[in-house]
Amino acid sequence: MKTQELNCKNILITGGYGFLGSNYIRHLDQKIKVTNVDKLGIGSNVENLKGINLDYNFLKLDLSKSELDLKNYDCVVNFASETHVDRSIADPRSFLENNVWLVFNVLESARKTNDNIRILHISTDEVYGEALEGSFDEGSPYRPSNPYSATKVAQEALVLSYVRTYGLNASIVRPSNNYGPYQMPEKLIPKTTIRALLNLEIPVYGSGKQVRSWIHVMDTAKAIDIVLERGKKGEIYNIPGESERENIYVVKEILKILKKDESLIKYVEDRPGHDFRYSIKGDKIKELGFKHTIKFEEGLKETVEWYVKNESWWKPLIEKDAKILSEMPWKG
Repeated sequence: MKTQELNCKNILITGGYGFLGSNYIRHLDQKIKVTNVDKLGIGSNVENLKGINLDYNFLKLDLSKSELDLKNYDCVVNFASETHVDRSIADPRSFLENNVWLVFNVLESARKTNDNIRILHISTDEVYGEALEGSFDEGSPYRPSNPYSATKVAQEALVLSYVRTYGLNASIVRPSNNYGPYQMPEKLIPKTTIRALLNLEIPVYGSGKQVRSWIHVMDTAKAIDIVLERGKKGEIYNIPGESERENIYVVKEILKILKKDESLIKYVEDRPGHDFRYSIKGDKIKELGFKHTIKFEEGLKETVEWYVKNESWWKPLIEKDAKILSEMPWKG
């Protein structure tokens, strides 16, 4: 599905300066009018949308404290959330206060100003917890393992309650582990790439055998379009990864791409509540027409090369916050 087929001609994106939100905006067709609402918090970076060619407007607003007038919009895609697990372990209160209240205010805004608006809430596969065997489907129970994923469960509960009680036209997607350009340097792939470029040791939690199901951010953007257009009110759709890979495999592949020695790898104390494996089924979204288009090894190489070529993007971030590349950030 191409973006120009969407019924959303005037779309509001929350958290549009974050990793997922900015890549989704970059993916949108030029015919669509876009408003980006972002509080410019830790995960936001205005450089993520530098040079875009869209009918675009930015509104700086902390949605955990404010509501919106949505009467002129066709659709809302809610990316806004504090997302980094390690940070949620270090400071769970801020995650609870931000993530729960911002979704409440988005839903209240729709209920009060435009209860016909199409809403898509971006959640995460982490609401299921770890899958030691098999794969979760949308009916599997919630088993969050950390404060971040617990707040995502709370967000989903609010969304579904507003569908049931007020009839809002909302759906939920649960993507797997995303990767691609413009991802904050604290995440596994950019952190490994940047530390390797700087000839710093690469911290690997525990044994490094933790398994993640990876999906390129542009495939996630296409999946979002499909659910916006074809998804049913009140339904949840998994967006599965293209392939499962152990963390240590990903790290070694990055070092291979950069022609760096594996002696840079340093195994460090595992983080509390670290899920060993994530895995979700994607039958429902595949029935809507979703297909992966980017293979992991191909996408990983392109992503690593993007960071190599865009030092001007990531260098100011790590100079501003030295902790962003720290080995065990949950310890503060």
